[in-house]
Amino acid sequence: MLKMMGRLCFAHKTALAPMVRVGTLPMRLLALDYGADIVYCEELIDIKMAQCERVVNDVLETVDFVAPDERVMFRTCSKEKGRVVFQMGGMGSALLSDPEKIEAILSTLVNGISKPVTCKIRILPTLEDTVNLVKRIEKTGVAAIAVHGRMKEERPRHPVHCDYIQAVAESVSIPVIANGGSSDIVKTFEDIEKFRAAAGASSVMLARAAMWNPSIFRQQGALSVEEVMEDYIRYAVRYDNNPFNTKYCLCQMLRDRVESPFGKRLHAAQTNEEICEVFGMTDFYNKTKAELEARKAALQTNGDQTETRILFTFTVFMLVSVFPRRDYPPQITPKMYLLEWSRKEKLDQPVYETEQRTQDRAFQSTVIIDNKKYRSALWEKSKKFAEQAAAIVCLRTLGLPEGRIGEEHSGLVNKRKRDDKKCAALDDSDLCRQPFI
Repeated sequence: MLKMMGRLCFAHKTALAPMVRVGTLPMRLLALDYGADIVYCEELIDIKMAQCERVVNDVLETVDFVAPDERVMFRTCSKEKGRVVFQMGGMGSALLSDPEKIEAILSTLVNGISKPVTCKIRILPTLEDTVNLVKRIEKTGVAAIAVHGRMKEERPRHPVHCDYIQAVAESVSIPVIANGGSSDIVKTFEDIEKFRAAAGASSVMLARAAMWNPSIFRQQGALSVEEVMEDYIRYAVRYDNNPFNTKYCLCQMLRDRVESPFGKRLHAAQTNEEICEVFGMTDFYNKTKAELEARKAALQTNGDQTETRILFTFTVFMLVSVFPRRDYPPQITPKMYLLEWSRKEKLDQPVYETEQRTQDRAFQSTVIIDNKKYRSALWEKSKKFAEQAAAIVCLRTLGLPEGRIGEEHSGLVNKRKRDDKKCAALDDSDLCRQPFI
């Protein structure tokens, strides 16, 4: 996970944990209002983000990352500048069983960007394995590590292992953020400090306790859920949040009342306007929408754009194993598939930029196509293999076939086979030898 803006310190903080479908902009802003120091966005898939355009939305006063199907994958604003963390990667502790990949990903991020990088893990079955993993993670140069004090198979009903978090905190010099205390320990604001002390951690990260009532971060004491839901709706309407996401978050706050007549009315709502009707906030909705429309009209009258789209040009990294030449037919390579696709899409031919590492003379290549860059995070023994690895990253990111044996091929394969037959009929085979590109 990486921080979006400014330099962020992770020591002695309280944080909103990353939660799927929960950590969107309204919830993050609400948590900050109530007293959270840091807010994590929901877990996002790196490949989906790589396909986004960066859009400056002058009407909402936000920066949006918009997918090709026009869905807003991530939205942020100046109110959370310097305090928001962008969370990405495998879901459900997917990387715990592959420490080498963890190290490779984190090292690539730490060395490749100027923002602080942190990591969040669950504990392993033994204390020794957990501490050893965390020490390996610390060596990558991350700024902090968050530890959910439960094993991968354990659920919220299982007690949190504060002793594991404490052992981790004692074994590293970077800040450790304790997570997993929502059920066992944290019921009030004062309990946040109790959890921090019990885990021996520098900071605390809350997930479900904050999802149920984000005013848990409020030093003066939590507000009623009804008041919190109205505050949430105000942000959801102001920042044009997806109505289904709005409804999902509100239902989490209702908890067991979601099956009540009121909960059923909320569940039946299909738009933010209908959600406001359920809460008796129609006047607020109409006023806010009128203000947004007025801002849009003013921008258009002044000749300004209501949004500015900027191509998202960061380099897409992927861990591709050493190029397995035997997995491809003799005359077929990923570079050929990428070249064929670029011609079909009427794009400029892919351009490869390759560098060689001095210590072991290994190669790493970046392919540039359609103004985007793609690169394998691993180094190859030859320039040709490095270029093939870069092409594989691009093809996988775009969801295109690579040309592997047994894979469902495009028309390129048949074309190459026809060309091979023509070559066999010629006396000078060098005239038709297919290059390994």
